[in-house]
Amino acid sequence: MKDNSPERKIKRKQYETELRKLQAELCRLQEWVKHKGLRVIVVFEGRDAAGKGGTIKAITERVSPRVFRIVALPAPSDREKSQMYMQRYVQHFPTAGEIVIFDRSWYNRAGVEYVMGFCTKEQHQQFLELCPTVEQYIVDGGIHIIKIWLEVSDEEQKRRFEARLDDPLRQWKLSAMDLPSRSKWFEYSRARDVMLAATDTKHAPWYILNSDDKRRARLNCIRHILSLVPHKDVPREKVKVPKRATKGAYDDKSSLKGRKFVPEKY
Repeated sequence: MKDNSPERKIKRKQYETELRKLQAELCRLQEWVKHKGLRVIVVFEGRDAAGKGGTIKAITERVSPRVFRIVALPAPSDREKSQMYMQRYVQHFPTAGEIVIFDRSWYNRAGVEYVMGFCTKEQHQQFLELCPTVEQYIVDGGIHIIKIWLEVSDEEQKRRFEARLDDPLRQWKLSAMDLPSRSKWFEYSRARDVMLAATDTKHAPWYILNSDDKRRARLNCIRHILSLVPHKDVPREKVKVPKRATKGAYDDKSSLKGRKFVPEKY
């Protein structure tokens, strides 16, 4: 386990400098994925408050949402509960030139559903047995799967939960499932280990990301994803900004007189 003491935590200036470099590389990856018509799935799983949302935001804030697509599904509807378990996820799989990021995924069945009693032991066992085979079919179909488990310590999870209680900008992050997960820490640990033992395969391996230091975790995650999808620069034609045409010119500023404007309070 990495040392995440305050002395080792990465400073903001260093973090922002490194993040900008990595985000520029993600833009290069984006062009390569479009150019080659690649299909990539990135699965993010982990305990509540492990930092999935912030990591995904760091990955996607400088790239196109038409290439990097985030899928964060709510609880299944009654109709979806009657479908094959994987059915609601498959419809969100990438087409050519897309990277789909699952903020939680079909692995809900191996984690929260199992621990909180939303599925039976038989359904849980069936999932663990079938999941590697299903992922083999996905990979054989030409989709690259990257699975990342964010691991947060007991102390850090507690600190993050407490920070959310009184912060209006974070309270929305506390769901009905979050607080009960604190009392089921060891149940989640056992479920995690059973999941990893059954589904950490050669064709779709799990990668554990230490996330007590959020900044360091985000940088390590982006760098790792970049390393798993080989890419090159795509040749691009030089683009010049054309001069404004003067034909048909008119006073386009005065034409807005009398329209409603947003009040300039700042």
